[in-house]
Amino acid sequence: MDDIKFMKRCIDLASKGIGYTYPNPLVGSIIVHNNKIIGEGYHAKYGESHAEVNAINSVANKELLRESTLYVNLEPCNHHGKTPPCTEAIINNNIKRIVIGSRDPNKLVNGSGIDKLKSSGCDVVIGVMEAECSDLNKRFFKYHNHKRPYIILKWAESKDGFISPLKSDQSPRKVYWISGEDSKKLTHKWRSQEHSILVGVQTIIDDNPLLTTRIVDGKNPIRFVLDPNSRIPIDSRVLSDKSKTIILSKKENNLIPNNTKSLSFENIQFIIRSLYDMKIQSVLIEGGTKTINHFLNNNLWDSIRVFKSNKKILDGIKSPLVNLSNFSKSYIGDDILYKIDR
Repeated sequence: MDDIKFMKRCIDLASKGIGYTYPNPLVGSIIVHNNKIIGEGYHAKYGESHAEVNAINSVANKELLRESTLYVNLEPCNHHGKTPPCTEAIINNNIKRIVIGSRDPNKLVNGSGIDKLKSSGCDVVIGVMEAECSDLNKRFFKYHNHKRPYIILKWAESKDGFISPLKSDQSPRKVYWISGEDSKKLTHKWRSQEHSILVGVQTIIDDNPLLTTRIVDGKNPIRFVLDPNSRIPIDSRVLSDKSKTIILSKKENNLIPNNTKSLSFENIQFIIRSLYDMKIQSVLIEGGTKTINHFLNNNLWDSIRVFKSNKKILDGIKSPLVNLSNFSKSYIGDDILYKIDR
């Protein structure tokens, strides 16, 4: 059998769930009989059936399962959560060969699914396209292996290195767009893929953003606002009910709406720990410079994405200072996207 070809299909299926499965991982599964796919499924949404169960249920002739191979990009779960263990579904349907992309780092699984299948007489193959399968679930792996969310730093800057004009030069509480429409659309796509988004309160005061995915199809991320001294205006659009909003503050603010939660914090490490405790697997940091620099200075990032515009501002708020020479470079409309992952 062509295990690599079939694992690629699992990865493609799993990718369909991005943005909707948090805090669960992205998982796709197919069932192959005589080198032909007879069933497939993926985990579409948290709380719904897992990929392996969906793949099994999609097979018309269940008698073929005992002569089939089940492929899955991540180790099947072996514990009761929102749904029963996938190992039980596999064993109960007499599937004897299972091909797995990568082990599940979640302490509730972490090899127990593989052990259960093997002890039940299954032939288990592990590590097919392991690097690609692990990269697909890099947020999930970062959360469980490093006890923190996957952190993305993103900003747009002018050709002369400014992230924004001076406050006095801007229209009050209105975004000054440095990057173009194509970059804006891509940013909204990124928002739809991440579990949460975080900005500093000055960004809310100056730009009054919604921080949603309104120009693409996708789920809105949970919104975090870093507001040490409770300065957020109560008419801010980020306090709308479009998505959950959490204010990170050192002072209590009794004026924020009931749909908004306030959480006290002490420092950036405390923030990271709080995000972990809330099971936040990824966070997109969108600004401003002071907030982004907090993460840069503490070496807390996994990906940096910078849109460089042809516009010149001449004077304003300086963008975060990073050396872009080692970044990949691509053109997004009239902008240049510099990107690095580690």
